[in-house]
Amino acid sequence: MKRIPMTESSQFSAHNPSRLVRSPWGEAWIRLTKNHMAIAGLVCFSTITLLCLLAPWIAPFEPNEQNLLKGPTPPGNTHWFGTDTLGRDLAARTLFGGRISIAVGFAATLVAMTIGVAWGAIAGYCGGWIDAVMMRIVDILYSLPFMIFVILLMTIFERSLLLLFVAIGCVEWLTLSRIVRGQMLQLKTMPYIDAARALGVRRTRLILRHIIPNLLGPVIIYSTLTVPAVMLLESSLSFLGLGVQPPDSSWGSLINDGAEKMVSYPWLLIFPSIFFSLTLFSLNFLGDGLRDALDPKSKDA
Repeated sequence: MKRIPMTESSQFSAHNPSRLVRSPWGEAWIRLTKNHMAIAGLVCFSTITLLCLLAPWIAPFEPNEQNLLKGPTPPGNTHWFGTDTLGRDLAARTLFGGRISIAVGFAATLVAMTIGVAWGAIAGYCGGWIDAVMMRIVDILYSLPFMIFVILLMTIFERSLLLLFVAIGCVEWLTLSRIVRGQMLQLKTMPYIDAARALGVRRTRLILRHIIPNLLGPVIIYSTLTVPAVMLLESSLSFLGLGVQPPDSSWGSLINDGAEKMVSYPWLLIFPSIFFSLTLFSLNFLGDGLRDALDPKSKDA
């Protein structure tokens, strides 16, 4: 039997078989692990999230437990972050407030992703007058001041945490819809899409199995950058008294309370601000790392 010589590529594959089975997502993960700032952001955000989730077990006191006789006290062994003007433990309120802030960030981002991906995918795939009408609606909504729209929703309807999720999510989907539409216009002209159509693949299956998975990269990147933007918006609403209502707290409401008393009791502002800032920086570093990892142009030659 004649022996077939091994080419350079086959020799490389034989000596390094992992190159054959590594998926694009595996390649992206390897590139992400090489970005030290992104990994540091992932570790920092995971740690803060875990601390907030474990707040009922690790917080030294109940977040709304008052001690008017104690009043505001600086950080110490008993109260790690000190207490506020009502004698409530600031460490407990910071951890429990972080649960609400992170929940608002992710829940509102999920609402924005659902609306934005669906809107952009339909507009980009259908094209024609449907695309024109849908994108003009987006342009009109872009011209409206987002903050005023959210404030109107929060004042007209009964204030609740669920409404806060929906109100913020409903104003954060516009940019994502444009991103998805642009990707859809590019993907639907790819050769493998034409081949799937020629094989008789139904439109619904074509979108769900062949187009949407290829949109996940840009959607994930934008989502990691939307979460901190949503948290900033929630903190602004809480700063205006339209966000989380007392006695519950979020990082935004705690920062608002601390800013009013920062001269006399600076710890009321310092500790919530540290947690909030670390979370925002971590998510931004992680989003930048995901953008570089999922960008096909950044693949090693």
